Amino acid sequence: MCSKDFEHTVKILNDKKIELNLFNEIKWNKVTENYLEKYKEIITRYFELTKQGKIKIRIMFSQNAEVPTNLTAENVDNGFQLLYYQFVKHAFGLIYHCENPTEKTFLRLFFDKLPLNSLKNEAFKNHIYALQGQQKFRNAKIKIRYEDIAEVVSHNHVILQCMDIILGAIAFRLNDLHREKPKGERVRGKKTIAKEKLYKHILSQIKKLDGHQNFNIGITTGATNKSDLWKNPYRHWKFTSAEFVLDKTKYKKTPLMLQTSQVKPKTSQ
Repeated sequence: MCSKDFEHTVKILNDKKIELNLFNEIKWNKVTENYLEKYKEIITRYFELTKQGKIKIRIMFSQNAEVPTNLTAENVDNGFQLLYYQFVKHAFGLIYHCENPTEKTFLRLFFDKLPLNSLKNEAFKNHIYALQGQQKFRNAKIKIRYEDIAEVVSHNHVILQCMDIILGAIAFRLNDLHREKPKGERVRGKKTIAKEKLYKHILSQIKKLDGHQNFNIGITTGATNKSDLWKNPYRHWKFTSAEFVLDKTKYKKTPLMLQTSQVKPKTSQ
């Protein structure tokens, strides 16, 4: 989001949490029958902001059954960084943020705490920082200051908390967890039923967004033009390796990572 919108957006969401008496961190794994309506309300407010263009949502996932081949040991060891790098580079369509940019645009990137050691964290951030040197990013006049690449704790960031709920709902449905029953029981538990209801609410909110009436959670969101990668309020990206073999014993889709439009550029003054 533009820097001028950030604090206002955070205030709107935090005010809604206070109104709903949600004083602690909100997360997908906290969804219960008792909290269902409150979670629906905060997610509705989140999607209202998305519809207004204040927030963009991108979710990336892979199909576990598509097992990559011809990977080097280094590829395997750095898998998380490589995927996250591709996600930042491509998923938001950042190079299409302006058709004919005349001013520099600076990105601020807030990553949820990276699950890497300090050396890998630094290497990953260096690769993100270097994006601005690529020709398409130079043409788009996108700049990145190293100090604007930050790790944050979701407990302190309400935008990421709401994203955790959306990502959790997508993972829940893609992995058929809505069908799970407690061991030895014939019917589903109340928490599972509540989560399915919240997932359906989230899906209904996605389908209310412009151009998303036929949205399908299990495939890459289509684009009429490349600029849609930037313009669309909500998109999914199913990451598929160039070379893979199909292992039908692993036929589940697993969301890998996410971002919100906290990476949206701000124009320099």
